[in-house]
Amino acid sequence: MQHYSLLDLSPVAEGQTAADALANTVDLARLAEAEGYHRYWLAEHHNMPGIASAATAVVIGHVAGATKTIRVGAGGIMLPNHAPLVVAEQFGTLATLYPDRIDLGLGRAPGSDMVTARALRRHMAPDDSFPQDVQELIGYFGDTPGPVQAVPGTGTHVPVWILGSSLYGAQLAAHFGLPYAFAAHFAPAMLEQASMIYRQQFQPSDWLQRPYFMMAAGVCAADTDAEADFLRTSQQLAFARLRSGQPGKLPRPVDDIATHVPPQVLEGVNAALACSATGGPDTVRGQLAGLIARYQPDELILTGMIHDHSARLRSFRIAAEALRDITASRNAA
Repeated sequence: MQHYSLLDLSPVAEGQTAADALANTVDLARLAEAEGYHRYWLAEHHNMPGIASAATAVVIGHVAGATKTIRVGAGGIMLPNHAPLVVAEQFGTLATLYPDRIDLGLGRAPGSDMVTARALRRHMAPDDSFPQDVQELIGYFGDTPGPVQAVPGTGTHVPVWILGSSLYGAQLAAHFGLPYAFAAHFAPAMLEQASMIYRQQFQPSDWLQRPYFMMAAGVCAADTDAEADFLRTSQQLAFARLRSGQPGKLPRPVDDIATHVPPQVLEGVNAALACSATGGPDTVRGQLAGLIARYQPDELILTGMIHDHSARLRSFRIAAEALRDITASRNAA
């Protein structure tokens, strides 16, 4: 494994505001930079009271301006919501302001419900133009301008990633010769198959000569296993409410999650969040080492929603310590 990184949704916790969430994001990004995380990615979600990163490019610029060396990017931009030229201009501008620090991960899903999708896209196309849109967008970052230019954008060569939670994204990333990130932190079912397909079908390109696979996983680390289990109930509750069509702010943790979520719903939530590490330092180190050994990612990107900001900082600090130890042990072997 070459790097470890961090994915942040800028969670808005119960009792707090979007302004609090964005301030927490900057605080966490600075910690990530200090703790050796390679990238700090933010994700596009709309009409979600508990997520403050809807204007993803704006937040990326804010985080990049508040840090010095860490790569900052989108994990991801939901391309069906946007004209490729607009995305190219946004990220070309970011890359011009912060050279060699900006990443652009692209997703095929709308990142919202259909009513919100219609509000985002004034004219919804009936066909799937994602592959063509990806090619168009990459073209704007090249050295040779076409009849329409992204200014800034041309010549910036912003690294473009394909994101996915199914086999489609793996096949597309392999076909285009692009790096691929799999969203195992909420949809782990096809992780193993997707990584295999991507690596087997990868075609070298001008952007990438060898496959580069990033795996997303959840983390909730604390000083003890019991404390971590307690803190994680916030994310379990949030996911259960989202699946029930009642998204809201990130809930406070509870003592007994089973009394707050019906058994069949909780079973589905736990299955969706299964690709994760939860516990005290030793437990988390062992679980992360197991994930890395099994799936052999080139990079691991961690995410985790914890209601208390100081506890969230502590969680990512513990995870970084564990990953430094794991990396050192693997390099020494």
